Amino acid sequence: MASGGGEVEVKDVFIGAGCNRIVNNVSWGACDLVAFGAQNAVAIFCPKSAQILTTLPGHNASVNCTHWLPSSKFAFRAKHLNCHYLLSGDSDGVIHLWEFSLLNQKWRNVLQLPKSHKKGVTCITAHIISETAAIVASSSSDGSVCVWEVSFPSTNEGDCTLLLLDTLLVGSKSMVALSLAELPGNANHMVLAMGGLDNKIHLYCGKRTGEFVKACELKGHTDWIRSLDFSLPMCKTGEENSIMLVSSSQDRGIRIWKMVLHGSLANMNGGCKKEEISLTSYIQGPIFTSGPSTYQVSLESLLIGHEDWVYSVQWQPPSAAETEGVPCYQSESILSASMDKTMMIWKPEKTSGIWMNVVTVGELSHSALGFYGGHWSPNGDSILAHGYGGSFHLWRDVGISSGNWKPQKVPSGHFAAVMDISWARSGDYFVSVSHDQTTRIFSPWKNVNSLEEGSWHEIARPQVHGHDINCVTLIQGKGNHRFVSGAEEKVARVFEAPLSFLKTLSHATLQNFVATEDHLVDVQILGANMSALGLSQKPIYVHSANKTPDRSGNEGLDTLETIPDAVPVVLTEPPIEDQLAWHTLWPESHKLYGHGNELFSLCCDHKGKLVASSCKAQTASVAEIWLWEVGSWKAVGRLQSHSLTITQMEFSRDDSMLLAVSRDRQFSVFKIQRTGSDEIHHELISRQEAHRRIIWSCSWNPFGHEFATGSRDKTVKLWTATPDYSSVKQLATLSQFKSSVTALSWVGLDPESNGLLAVGMENGLLELWSLSIKRTEGVSSNVVASVVKRLDPFVCHVSSVNRLSWREPEEEIEECRKLQLASCGADHCVRVFEVKVSV
Repeated sequence: MASGGGEVEVKDVFIGAGCNRIVNNVSWGACDLVAFGAQNAVAIFCPKSAQILTTLPGHNASVNCTHWLPSSKFAFRAKHLNCHYLLSGDSDGVIHLWEFSLLNQKWRNVLQLPKSHKKGVTCITAHIISETAAIVASSSSDGSVCVWEVSFPSTNEGDCTLLLLDTLLVGSKSMVALSLAELPGNANHMVLAMGGLDNKIHLYCGKRTGEFVKACELKGHTDWIRSLDFSLPMCKTGEENSIMLVSSSQDRGIRIWKMVLHGSLANMNGGCKKEEISLTSYIQGPIFTSGPSTYQVSLESLLIGHEDWVYSVQWQPPSAAETEGVPCYQSESILSASMDKTMMIWKPEKTSGIWMNVVTVGELSHSALGFYGGHWSPNGDSILAHGYGGSFHLWRDVGISSGNWKPQKVPSGHFAAVMDISWARSGDYFVSVSHDQTTRIFSPWKNVNSLEEGSWHEIARPQVHGHDINCVTLIQGKGNHRFVSGAEEKVARVFEAPLSFLKTLSHATLQNFVATEDHLVDVQILGANMSALGLSQKPIYVHSANKTPDRSGNEGLDTLETIPDAVPVVLTEPPIEDQLAWHTLWPESHKLYGHGNELFSLCCDHKGKLVASSCKAQTASVAEIWLWEVGSWKAVGRLQSHSLTITQMEFSRDDSMLLAVSRDRQFSVFKIQRTGSDEIHHELISRQEAHRRIIWSCSWNPFGHEFATGSRDKTVKLWTATPDYSSVKQLATLSQFKSSVTALSWVGLDPESNGLLAVGMENGLLELWSLSIKRTEGVSSNVVASVVKRLDPFVCHVSSVNRLSWREPEEEIEECRKLQLASCGADHCVRVFEVKVSV
């Protein structure tokens, strides 16, 4: 129950996250959802809505690989399933099995596989035998490969069972690519292909119920094998007598191997020696036996076209049309993804049978720095890549008959810990900064045809930097949109919104662009260009946007590489990765010099007149707070109180006080006054050792001079400053939390006394507390505190919460208040929650 007897409801409305930058991390399931690892979480996104639906908590280490059961390859065997399953493996060697119910869209952690890998999992693959059984293989950098049988329940009530069939030890050169298939003409026998650091493909055969034995090696690649994929049975002659294996390597080549039932090879060719040698005749390879059958392996084709390592190859899933009442056979089409920034689709030419590259996508991108993997949608009309920048790239074939692949919207987000967030004064968007060296802006994009709040998207990437970014604050006063950010460097940087962003924001919020006091008439900067070293961003002016920039002068001599020119555009729909990475930068207007170490914390007052900054410190002289005047950007004050790094600062709502908390376990409250000549007068009111461990966070009551502090000692304490600004006394200590308190944010529900305090912890969990302050003669005397909501772990972060921030609530008090809470964490995620409080 909330203060005043009201109910509190919380729902998550947005998750933004980037993909872990590792091969085999992404899987597209037969249920048409995509799974990927985002730090220690498994994130699930829907390609149709371009939204991340949920994150699955359970791993204690970075997620390396995911694999759907059934994956898009086996969509034809998933038509009558009520539940789909997902495997995820992490860098500690732990593998989890998850269940997804199609009926109620709910997730469940079914089990953790018995730990059989001592180091990180590098690949998971599976072959779906029936609607109730699958064979799964997993490889690890400890040199082991495990084969499991997974039995799915035949009814909704049952549970999965798991049986370890075999553990294969491959030695010091570990395997990083696996694929499983049923041997043609031999239903009970499986073949497992594995490849890795020894440049060879190893084939193992075995019964579905028992041990796997080594059958043969396939040689030809001259560098590490990165991806393997078996086809479904090929059927050109009416018999299921062959399957294909496609392999890709860091030698830039792709090889297609054919595995034919040996008896059928002689019948098919009628004695192959007499046959004319053509371009497509096989180079004969090894012969192996499994059970009663013998198989001939041969090299069918070598595909050369990529200019860098080929990280993934995948056969196209059979289309639904092929599966009505007839057995399902393989489409002759392969998707490859490479670090050369391209994905290619390969098909054999109809007449000669020679495999050709028929589609290439992605080659124009400046942003991707290469692809780690490529994936087909279950129906084969879309292809998805995940890239070096934690980004997704999706193309859909929108052509009627011939291929016409167009980029589609995808979710996006940071690919390293997100350190800080700050709401715009209008509440239309918030900005986040991360150790991935980017600053990003997220906003709901409203729909013209709908009255509802639009879906959230990343709409700009105003800063792409060369240092990890630790802190950010948006200037709250009137005038153009501006923010200050601080990175692992001694200088804070000020950025100002360009015209292209102002117009994009007006499209997103469905407000007509008007040159009001907020959107200054004299914004003459259209956008910004990246510098070669990625540190400063130079403005592009409106009048010069149409001219070709002259880069022939001395500037070209000291640039390390050619940086393409940005083309700032006004976006009329949510942007895709290529536009975000290059064309939405904000120009840097000022640098703030003064600190002796790397910046750590920033805040702005509510009138938009002052910015406070602090840096990493181990001595009192370095741990001082600098005050900067907005506009002139002069240093107008240096406040000394602490001896170690100040972790967070915040101005009181009336801007009369500045609160700072520090690693030295103390908080400080300063009185801030403006004298007649606009000089700043500051005075230390109180400094107290408030907690037994580091104080990570603080937050003021928006309707008073009470504040909260949260610490590593797992406590939150409430304090009040006396009306005469003479001292600070403690009001209460909330009951002990289960984990270190790392983030706090206080929102007022009414001017009298009631409010909500959001508490974020090191374990990623979030709680909402109702606070009701009792005042006697204007002085806070007591506080009634109770927890009103502990958020479900499936909507919380999975690692430390770094910052919480309430959107400024609207003025009018309705029967039901709708509030929005933004959060960010070490799990690479930014989240927005809608909190409904019935008054």
